[in-house]
Amino acid sequence: MLEIFDFAREMNITGVAFRMFLAMICGGIIGLEREFKRRPAGFRTHILISLGACTAILTNLYLYQVMHYFTDISRLGAQVIAGIGFIGAGTIIVTRRQRVKGLTTAAGLWTSAVIGLSCGAGYVELTMFATAMVLLAELVLIKIEYKFARKVNDVNLFIEYGHSISIEKIIGIVKSLKISMNSLEINRIMGENDTHHYCAVLSVQVSKKKLDGELIRGINRLEDVISIEEI
Repeated sequence: MLEIFDFAREMNITGVAFRMFLAMICGGIIGLEREFKRRPAGFRTHILISLGACTAILTNLYLYQVMHYFTDISRLGAQVIAGIGFIGAGTIIVTRRQRVKGLTTAAGLWTSAVIGLSCGAGYVELTMFATAMVLLAELVLIKIEYKFARKVNDVNLFIEYGHSISIEKIIGIVKSLKISMNSLEINRIMGENDTHHYCAVLSVQVSKKKLDGELIRGINRLEDVISIEEI
């Protein structure tokens, strides 16, 4: 423990004010990164989360150290960690393409709350180190992830075609591109004058680049294909 921060561990005006200010700064720094990326929870949200968590643990410490109430000093902090999940869940959405977005923001909110708790408890060194680690993960490690991670998504394609035999050609294109196929559902659609055509819902695991550049383009080249769209 660094002696320079001993004043911040005292339950007095100076110590409490410093902890609240540090919680606001750390939460704001994490929130700025989310704000620049236009995420649902940004600058002010992270500040409020961190300040709220800091206030909760400070209140618990006040009741125990100043008021001498014999209570569990971790009780309010535990409730913060559990309760922040409800706010984090509000940032998670499933897009039309069946992709989950907002998990990183939700994790950032939870981490901001825990950082606020550590700050309120007077663990200044951990607070600053944890904030630096969050920034490292968000600004540096994310570039490594984008560069090396294999981006494969579950995609559903709705395909309309004229004759039943065409599905064999479609499956042949999928196999030739070495794309993993999860499921296939085929239906017949009745049209005017007792004519009919077919539709298929094809579920595959494919990268965005291969989906747009090869798979959809290859299926569209088939003469019997009426339309294809991602759902």
